[in-house]
Amino acid sequence: MADTVREIERKYEAPDDGRLPDVTGVAGVAEVVDKGVATLDATYYDTVDQRLAADSITLRRRTGGSDAGWHLKLPAGPDARDEIRTPLSETLPAELAALVRSRVRDQALVPLVRLVSERNVRHLVDADGALLAELSADHVTARRLTPEPGDPVEWTEVEAELAPGGDPAFLDALESHLTEAGLRRSAAPSKLARALAETGVASKADKADKAGKAGKEGEKAAELTAGDVVLDYIRAQIAAVVSLDPAVRLDVPDSVHRMRVATRRLRSCFRSYRKVLDRAVTDPIGDELKWLAGELGIDRDREVLTARIEERLAELADELRTGPVSERLSTWSQTSRRGSRERLIGVLDGERHLALLATLDALSATPPLRPAAARPAGDVILTAVLRDYERLAALVTTALAAPPGHDRDITMHDARKKAKRARYAAEAARPALGKPAKAFAGLMTDLQDLLGDHQDSCVARDALRELAEQAHAAGERDFTFGVMYGREEALAARREAELPALWAEVSREEHRAALRP
Repeated sequence: MADTVREIERKYEAPDDGRLPDVTGVAGVAEVVDKGVATLDATYYDTVDQRLAADSITLRRRTGGSDAGWHLKLPAGPDARDEIRTPLSETLPAELAALVRSRVRDQALVPLVRLVSERNVRHLVDADGALLAELSADHVTARRLTPEPGDPVEWTEVEAELAPGGDPAFLDALESHLTEAGLRRSAAPSKLARALAETGVASKADKADKAGKAGKEGEKAAELTAGDVVLDYIRAQIAAVVSLDPAVRLDVPDSVHRMRVATRRLRSCFRSYRKVLDRAVTDPIGDELKWLAGELGIDRDREVLTARIEERLAELADELRTGPVSERLSTWSQTSRRGSRERLIGVLDGERHLALLATLDALSATPPLRPAAARPAGDVILTAVLRDYERLAALVTTALAAPPGHDRDITMHDARKKAKRARYAAEAARPALGKPAKAFAGLMTDLQDLLGDHQDSCVARDALRELAEQAHAAGERDFTFGVMYGREEALAARREAELPALWAEVSREEHRAALRP
């Protein structure tokens, strides 16, 4: 069974003698407790081309200390990583193998580096004896294992790790004290990164960073092309799809939504910028992204729908709640979620998903550029954004002219999708069109939100009708579901009434004129 721990720590260059500075003067520290010396022996695993290291991920098998076992560390913000731990075993646990699958794909994980640390540990505690942080001096011996064994390298570093649930501001106060004592922040983000650098195994990330810097310095005066703008956006979305895979597996809040949005942004970009990328290549990829978004949506849509119905239920006075409404809703939601979660993990484990990731890698490496990709970005990008706007305008005009009812609902839903596409096109256009593209994307977001709320109301009414039928069949009172249905119907009518004024603002010519370079 895996445990996840949020690790917030900072590393410092230390004197060779490895002595820890006196920190009794740090605000809040009442006592420094000597916890002795531990020997930690860790073997780090990666693919031969270091796919994990390229994304600042570490996977190790460690003995010694209080947390011996397999550890997978995923980036979680500045100074923070999520460490997923499993018990010590001879082989990599399946739980951790699944979490690195989107990066590793069909490549083998091999022992890359061995690190042996002699760790001198101090606990910094407050007046109540509660742990504030752990301060340690690590004398590290690192030896490269792949592609062939190398000579060992040694260094000493100080590590300050915040206690679980602690205030990160404490690390700021501690750092001030440490730097006054002559320590300085380590240039390497992790022991593994330093070991790779000092044993001569340059990581893929380091090589890419150096190449990128050299390229940018040589092209400072070069004008952005349409291909530059579109490919930067596409590569960012591909990276999001890959990096969110473990978060979805771990059921991190909002991870399914963010991964689904990345797939939609990719599909939308392929369509909006078809003058830049060859649709003969991107259309089949778009079909696969649509499939993945649909699988992600099974889980995500139910989460959103349940939250909306719960919100409507919370708005009702007690006298309008009859029967076991909350229990009925909970059963309906959880039954569906269990099935959808199992299905989604199966999708992420499937060969079709891996094949899609490989295809996206190939697209990024050898993009199917059309002649317009080589042109200056401004005109090409602007034309694509305005073309998406015109399609949106035609649908909104049709919706405004339609009488209330099913046809208007469908047209507003189609307009919502076009507003989203225009928004994504404007997001991608920001490097070429600047702040006006950001403002235009904001207008599209406002319109999308209104149209989305209207569509969500339509979907919620279908769900409430289903819940009422289930309650009736079980002999329960269905009055409350009918009340919520009526309120959703009234909300949809309000959104329809608000659309003309919002569209009048969104469609002002000056917004589009601002986009022109």
